[in-house]
Amino acid sequence: DQQRARPQRMYQWDFTPVLANSGMLAAGLTNTLKLTATALALGIPLGLGLALLRLSRLRVLAVPAGFVVEFFRTTPPLVQLFWFFFALPILIQVELTPFVAAALTFSIQSAAFFAEVFRAGIVSIDRGQSEAARALGMTGAQAMRRVILPQAVKRMIPAFMERSIELMKTTTLVATVSYADLLFQANEVAQKTFRPLEVFTVTALIYFVVIYCASLVVHQIERRLAVSGETTVH
Repeated sequence: DQQRARPQRMYQWDFTPVLANSGMLAAGLTNTLKLTATALALGIPLGLGLALLRLSRLRVLAVPAGFVVEFFRTTPPLVQLFWFFFALPILIQVELTPFVAAALTFSIQSAAFFAEVFRAGIVSIDRGQSEAARALGMTGAQAMRRVILPQAVKRMIPAFMERSIELMKTTTLVATVSYADLLFQANEVAQKTFRPLEVFTVTALIYFVVIYCASLVVHQIERRLAVSGETTVH
């Protein structure tokens, strides 16, 4: 009874092991940012291509593009990642590294979301702009490149950045295929130091700082666009 009455000892926080292995966490954060940047660099132009195909009057182009967009927007990203990492190598007889498989997965998935952002931005531009460009002798492609897209992209910047933030959160899934991102490295440090509470607390704070700073940038851009009278696309 006396032993039961004794108060339990408070947990003793110790961040020293985490600081001693901060290099591993820094490397993980670098890999996370590298993967995010790669997916954005590939996903944005691919998303533009898909958007233009969806807007095409030719059903033979619009329908397949629409299927790709909806498929990658609605299926779970983890399933997509497993398919690219485990199934695709069987089909093409080429082994993919975790980074390549993850880059393919998140590039195509991001492209599907960016395609809808591009499409909404292009549609939001008054049709008279395109007609005026045609009246000046521009082709449809020239009007899109010189008149429509420059105006549409300005409206889409906040949506692009918000999607980039969501992409960074989604990249935590790559730890399941042993890509050394921040979460994977945090798990390694936790197993090495036997201090999971401190390790994952620091990891959560790192994600918070990076994503919160990015969110502040998004809000600042939205305010400037609102002041200038530009509407944003979501």
